[in-house]
Amino acid sequence: MDVLAFDQPDLGQRLAALTDEQLDEASFGVIGFDDATVVRRYNRFESQAAGLSPHSVVGQPFFTSVAPCMNNFMVAQRFEDAQDDGVPLDETMPYVLTLRMRPTKVRLRLLALPGAATRYVLVQRQP
Repeated sequence: MDVLAFDQPDLGQRLAALTDEQLDEASFGVIGFDDATVVRRYNRFESQAAGLSPHSVVGQPFFTSVAPCMNNFMVAQRFEDAQDDGVPLDETMPYVLTLRMRPTKVRLRLLALPGAATRYVLVQRQP
């Protein structure tokens, strides 16, 4: 497999084609959720960085149970707006994670394609 890069332009299309084992090889967090915002994909990197097992995350509502700190206009609302408007979403932003951890600076990349079964939040920890 080619190495996945956080800033890769076609990453939204590539993620859908990857197996869970291939997602585990990424050097950044990958969280995929469905139209009901239920987590369907959660890679090893994010599991280890967040200290949450895939078993405790997959199948849970992302914005209310797993990451309520992202349930705001900067993250959740952007997914909702893109879905309502039927447009792609590909935005990268600096963010600070605060839930169950000391404040942690990250870059988030929000990916959604119209008609795709899974939308993604990518998490790149900052040094």
